[in-house]
Amino acid sequence: MAAPRASVRPLGTVTRGTTNPNRLRRMDRWIAATHGAALRRAPSPVAVDLGYGAAPWTAVELLARLRTVAPRVRVVGVEIEPARVAAAKPYEREGLTFRHGGFEVPVPERPTLIRAANVLRQYDEAEVADVWARLCARLAPATSDSRCTFGGTLGGTPGGDFGGGLLVEGTCDEIGRRHVWVALGPEGPRTVTFATRLGSLDRPSDLAERLPKALIHRNIPGEPVHAFLRDFDRAWAGAAPYASYGARQRWIRAVRDLTADWPVTDGPTRWRQGEVTVAWGALAPRR
Repeated sequence: MAAPRASVRPLGTVTRGTTNPNRLRRMDRWIAATHGAALRRAPSPVAVDLGYGAAPWTAVELLARLRTVAPRVRVVGVEIEPARVAAAKPYEREGLTFRHGGFEVPVPERPTLIRAANVLRQYDEAEVADVWARLCARLAPATSDSRCTFGGTLGGTPGGDFGGGLLVEGTCDEIGRRHVWVALGPEGPRTVTFATRLGSLDRPSDLAERLPKALIHRNIPGEPVHAFLRDFDRAWAGAAPYASYGARQRWIRAVRDLTADWPVTDGPTRWRQGEVTVAWGALAPRR
Protein backbone atom coordinates (compact mmCIF):
# COMPACT_ATOMS: atom_id res chain seq x y z
CA MET A 1 0.00 0.00 0.00
CA ALA A 2 1.59 3.25 -1.13
CA ALA A 3 2.03 6.07 1.33
CA PRO A 4 -0.40 8.99 0.98
CA ARG A 5 0.90 11.94 -1.02
CA ALA A 6 2.48 14.74 0.94
CA SER A 7 -0.26 17.14 -0.20
CA VAL A 8 -2.97 15.13 1.55
CA ARG A 9 -4.07 16.79 4.78
CA PRO A 10 -3.12 14.59 7.76
CA LEU A 11 -5.98 12.85 9.51
CA GLY A 12 -6.50 13.74 13.15
CA THR A 13 -6.07 16.70 15.47
CA VAL A 14 -3.06 18.08 17.29
CA THR A 15 -2.55 16.65 20.78
CA ARG A 16 -1.13 18.44 23.80
CA GLY A 17 2.19 16.81 22.99
CA THR A 18 3.10 16.03 26.61
CA THR A 19 6.03 13.63 26.73
CA ASN A 20 8.82 12.57 29.06
CA PRO A 21 11.84 10.29 28.75
CA ASN A 22 11.06 6.68 29.74
CA ARG A 23 7.33 7.41 29.88
CA LEU A 24 6.50 4.43 27.62
CA ARG A 25 9.06 1.96 28.94
CA ARG A 26 6.43 -0.51 30.20
CA MET A 27 4.66 -0.60 26.85
CA ASP A 28 7.99 -0.91 25.00
CA ARG A 29 9.12 -3.84 27.13
CA TRP A 30 5.83 -5.63 26.55
CA ILE A 31 6.02 -5.07 22.80
CA ALA A 32 9.59 -6.37 22.66
CA ALA A 33 8.65 -9.47 24.65
CA THR A 34 5.42 -10.33 22.84
CA HIS A 35 6.00 -9.02 19.32
CA GLY A 36 9.76 -9.37 18.98
CA ALA A 37 9.52 -12.64 17.05
CA ALA A 38 7.17 -11.06 14.49
CA LEU A 39 9.55 -8.14 14.05
CA ARG A 40 12.45 -10.53 13.48
CA ARG A 41 10.48 -12.57 10.93
CA ALA A 42 9.44 -9.54 8.88
CA PRO A 43 11.60 -8.99 5.78
CA SER A 44 11.86 -5.24 6.43
CA PRO A 45 10.27 -4.47 9.81
CA VAL A 46 8.96 -0.94 10.33
CA ALA A 47 7.59 0.38 13.63
CA VAL A 48 5.63 3.63 13.75
CA ASP A 49 5.53 5.87 16.82
CA LEU A 50 2.29 7.69 16.06
CA GLY A 51 1.85 11.04 17.79
CA TYR A 52 5.18 11.07 19.63
CA GLY A 53 4.57 14.59 20.92
CA ALA A 54 6.53 17.76 21.44
CA ALA A 55 9.86 15.95 21.84
CA PRO A 56 11.13 12.79 20.09
CA TRP A 57 12.21 10.85 23.18
CA THR A 58 9.67 8.05 22.84
CA ALA A 59 10.66 7.31 19.24
CA VAL A 60 14.37 7.31 20.11
CA GLU A 61 13.73 4.93 23.00
CA LEU A 62 11.45 2.68 20.93
CA LEU A 63 14.24 2.12 18.40
CA ALA A 64 16.74 1.26 21.12
CA ARG A 65 14.42 -1.18 22.87
CA LEU A 66 13.15 -2.93 19.76
CA ARG A 67 16.64 -3.39 18.38
CA THR A 68 17.54 -5.53 21.37
CA VAL A 69 15.12 -8.14 19.98
CA ALA A 70 14.97 -7.21 16.27
CA PRO A 71 18.23 -5.61 15.06
CA ARG A 72 16.85 -4.79 11.58
CA VAL A 73 13.80 -2.85 12.74
CA ARG A 74 13.35 0.77 11.63
CA VAL A 75 11.27 3.34 13.52
CA VAL A 76 9.33 6.18 11.94
CA GLY A 77 8.01 8.91 14.22
CA VAL A 78 4.81 10.46 12.85
CA GLU A 79 3.41 13.77 14.12
CA ILE A 80 0.54 15.92 12.88
CA GLU A 81 2.15 19.16 14.06
CA PRO A 82 4.82 20.27 11.50
CA ALA A 83 6.86 22.19 14.09
CA ARG A 84 7.31 19.01 16.13
CA VAL A 85 8.57 17.15 13.08
CA ALA A 86 11.08 19.93 12.37
CA ALA A 87 12.27 19.86 15.98
CA ALA A 88 12.78 16.07 15.79
CA LYS A 89 14.76 16.05 12.53
CA PRO A 90 18.16 16.59 14.24
CA TYR A 91 17.61 13.29 16.08
CA GLU A 92 17.35 11.26 12.90
CA ARG A 93 19.90 8.50 12.53
CA GLU A 94 20.27 5.15 10.87
CA GLY A 95 16.96 3.38 11.46
CA LEU A 96 15.10 6.45 12.77
CA THR A 97 13.20 9.05 10.73
CA PHE A 98 10.39 11.53 11.39
CA ARG A 99 7.44 12.41 9.14
CA HIS A 100 4.50 14.78 9.12
CA GLY A 101 1.19 12.93 9.19
CA GLY A 102 -1.65 11.45 11.18
CA PHE A 103 -3.93 8.43 11.15
CA GLU A 104 -3.24 7.83 7.47
CA VAL A 105 0.27 6.70 8.61
CA PRO A 106 2.38 8.16 5.78
CA VAL A 107 4.97 5.41 5.29
CA PRO A 108 5.29 3.38 2.07
CA GLU A 109 5.45 0.02 3.84
CA ARG A 110 2.77 -1.77 5.81
CA PRO A 111 4.10 -1.34 9.38
CA THR A 112 4.83 -4.37 11.50
CA LEU A 113 4.00 -2.23 14.53
CA ILE A 114 2.06 0.97 15.18
CA ARG A 115 2.27 2.37 18.69
CA ALA A 116 -0.24 5.12 19.55
CA ALA A 117 0.18 6.12 23.19
CA ASN A 118 -1.92 8.88 24.74
CA VAL A 119 -3.18 9.89 21.27
CA LEU A 120 -6.90 9.10 21.53
CA ARG A 121 -7.30 10.55 25.01
CA GLN A 122 -8.80 13.78 23.64
CA TYR A 123 -11.15 12.07 21.17
CA ASP A 124 -14.76 11.02 21.74
CA GLU A 125 -15.43 7.38 22.52
CA ALA A 126 -17.58 7.13 19.38
CA GLU A 127 -14.53 7.96 17.23
CA VAL A 128 -12.32 5.16 18.53
CA ALA A 129 -13.63 2.30 16.38
CA ASP A 130 -13.08 4.25 13.16
CA VAL A 131 -9.54 5.21 14.16
CA TRP A 132 -8.74 1.62 15.12
CA ALA A 133 -10.12 0.35 11.81
CA ARG A 134 -8.08 2.86 9.82
CA LEU A 135 -4.86 2.05 11.66
CA CYS A 136 -5.39 -1.71 11.50
CA ALA A 137 -5.94 -1.43 7.75
CA ARG A 138 -2.41 -0.02 7.47
CA LEU A 139 -0.78 -2.92 9.35
CA ALA A 140 1.17 -5.67 7.67
CA PRO A 141 -1.49 -8.23 6.71
CA ALA A 142 -2.27 -11.30 8.75
CA THR A 143 -1.33 -14.68 7.40
CA SER A 144 -4.78 -16.16 8.05
CA ASP A 145 -8.24 -15.40 6.66
CA SER A 146 -9.33 -13.63 9.83
CA ARG A 147 -11.79 -10.76 9.42
CA CYS A 148 -11.36 -7.26 10.80
CA THR A 149 -14.58 -6.50 12.66
CA PHE A 150 -15.03 -3.09 14.25
CA GLY A 151 -18.37 -2.59 15.95
CA GLY A 152 -20.36 -4.17 18.74
CA THR A 153 -17.88 -6.08 20.85
CA LEU A 154 -15.04 -5.43 18.39
CA GLY A 155 -14.25 -9.09 18.07
CA GLY A 156 -10.73 -10.39 18.15
CA THR A 157 -8.91 -13.41 19.46
CA PRO A 158 -8.18 -14.22 23.09
CA GLY A 159 -4.48 -13.55 23.02
CA GLY A 160 -3.89 -15.41 19.78
CA ASP A 161 -1.26 -14.31 17.29
CA PHE A 162 -2.65 -14.25 13.76
CA GLY A 163 0.62 -12.91 12.41
CA GLY A 164 0.89 -9.66 10.58
CA GLY A 165 1.28 -6.29 12.21
CA LEU A 166 0.29 -5.09 15.67
CA LEU A 167 -1.38 -1.88 16.82
CA VAL A 168 -0.83 -0.97 20.47
CA GLU A 169 -3.07 1.88 21.66
CA GLY A 170 -3.31 3.03 25.24
CA THR A 171 -2.85 5.61 27.95
CA CYS A 172 -0.37 6.16 30.78
CA ASP A 173 0.39 8.71 33.46
CA GLU A 174 2.99 11.43 32.96
CA ILE A 175 5.95 9.38 34.21
CA GLY A 176 4.83 5.95 33.05
CA ARG A 177 4.03 4.32 36.39
CA ARG A 178 0.53 3.22 35.35
CA HIS A 179 -0.47 2.16 31.90
CA VAL A 180 -3.34 0.33 30.16
CA TRP A 181 -3.31 -0.56 26.47
CA VAL A 182 -5.22 -2.52 23.87
CA ALA A 183 -3.37 -4.72 21.37
CA LEU A 184 -4.97 -5.13 17.96
CA GLY A 185 -4.07 -7.14 14.88
CA PRO A 186 -5.33 -6.72 11.33
CA GLU A 187 -8.38 -8.75 12.36
CA GLY A 188 -9.28 -6.46 15.27
CA PRO A 189 -8.74 -6.15 19.03
CA ARG A 190 -7.01 -9.02 20.82
CA THR A 191 -6.10 -8.16 24.39
CA VAL A 192 -6.03 -5.50 27.11
CA THR A 193 -2.91 -5.16 29.26
CA PHE A 194 -2.70 -3.48 32.67
CA ALA A 195 0.83 -2.52 33.72
CA THR A 196 2.07 -0.67 36.79
CA ARG A 197 4.93 0.10 39.07
CA LEU A 198 3.72 -2.06 41.93
CA GLY A 199 5.13 0.17 44.63
CA SER A 200 2.82 2.98 43.50
CA LEU A 201 -0.36 0.91 43.73
CA ASP A 202 -2.87 0.91 46.59
CA ARG A 203 -5.30 -1.37 44.74
CA PRO A 204 -5.60 -2.56 41.11
CA SER A 205 -8.60 -0.32 40.42
CA ASP A 206 -6.21 2.65 40.72
CA LEU A 207 -5.45 1.82 37.08
CA ALA A 208 -8.99 2.79 36.06
CA GLU A 209 -7.97 6.40 35.48
CA ARG A 210 -5.56 5.18 32.76
CA LEU A 211 -8.02 3.06 30.83
CA PRO A 212 -7.87 3.84 27.09
CA LYS A 213 -10.65 5.86 25.53
CA ALA A 214 -12.54 2.74 24.40
CA LEU A 215 -12.96 1.65 28.03
CA ILE A 216 -12.59 4.60 30.37
CA HIS A 217 -16.25 5.66 30.20
CA ARG A 218 -17.33 2.02 30.66
CA ASN A 219 -16.01 1.66 34.18
CA ILE A 220 -19.54 1.64 35.55
CA PRO A 221 -21.72 -1.11 37.05
CA GLY A 222 -22.99 -3.50 34.39
CA GLU A 223 -19.93 -3.16 32.16
CA PRO A 224 -17.31 -5.96 31.97
CA VAL A 225 -14.30 -3.74 32.70
CA HIS A 226 -15.95 -2.54 35.92
CA ALA A 227 -16.59 -6.14 36.98
CA PHE A 228 -12.99 -7.06 36.19
CA LEU A 229 -11.51 -4.25 38.29
CA ARG A 230 -13.94 -5.09 41.11
CA ASP A 231 -12.82 -8.73 41.07
CA PHE A 232 -9.18 -7.67 40.82
CA ASP A 233 -9.55 -5.52 43.95
CA ARG A 234 -11.12 -8.47 45.77
CA ALA A 235 -8.30 -10.78 44.69
CA TRP A 236 -5.78 -8.13 45.78
CA ALA A 237 -7.41 -7.91 49.20
CA GLY A 238 -7.46 -11.70 49.48
CA ALA A 239 -3.75 -11.78 48.66
CA ALA A 240 -2.90 -9.37 51.51
CA PRO A 241 -0.96 -12.05 53.47
CA TYR A 242 1.53 -12.17 50.57
CA ALA A 243 2.36 -8.49 51.07
CA SER A 244 4.94 -9.50 53.66
CA TYR A 245 6.91 -11.01 50.74
CA GLY A 246 6.59 -7.82 48.70
CA ALA A 247 4.13 -6.19 46.33
CA ARG A 248 5.27 -8.40 43.45
CA GLN A 249 4.32 -11.61 45.24
CA ARG A 250 0.98 -10.12 46.24
CA TRP A 251 0.28 -9.11 42.61
CA ILE A 252 1.20 -12.58 41.31
CA ARG A 253 -1.09 -14.24 43.84
CA ALA A 254 -3.97 -11.89 43.00
CA VAL A 255 -3.59 -12.45 39.26
CA ARG A 256 -3.40 -16.20 39.74
CA ASP A 257 -6.72 -16.05 41.61
CA LEU A 258 -8.21 -13.94 38.80
CA THR A 259 -7.52 -16.69 36.27
CA ALA A 260 -10.33 -18.76 37.79
CA ASP A 261 -12.93 -16.38 36.36
CA TRP A 262 -11.21 -14.24 33.74
CA PRO A 263 -9.35 -15.22 30.52
CA VAL A 264 -5.87 -14.06 31.49
CA THR A 265 -3.65 -14.71 28.47
CA ASP A 266 -0.16 -14.33 29.92
CA GLY A 267 1.74 -16.04 32.72
CA PRO A 268 4.01 -15.48 35.74
CA THR A 269 6.91 -14.17 33.64
CA ARG A 270 4.83 -11.13 32.70
CA TRP A 271 3.03 -10.91 36.04
CA ARG A 272 6.40 -10.43 37.73
CA GLN A 273 6.76 -7.24 35.65
CA GLY A 274 3.60 -5.80 37.21
CA GLU A 275 1.47 -6.75 34.21
CA VAL A 276 -1.62 -8.76 33.44
CA THR A 277 -3.16 -9.27 29.99
CA VAL A 278 -6.80 -10.24 29.45
CA ALA A 279 -8.64 -11.24 26.27
CA TRP A 280 -10.39 -8.24 24.74
CA GLY A 281 -13.68 -10.07 24.38
CA ALA A 282 -13.99 -10.37 28.16
CA LEU A 283 -13.69 -6.61 28.72
CA ALA A 284 -15.24 -5.21 25.53
CA PRO A 285 -17.99 -2.63 26.08
CA ARG A 286 -21.57 -3.82 25.94
CA ARG A 287 -23.95 -2.12 23.55
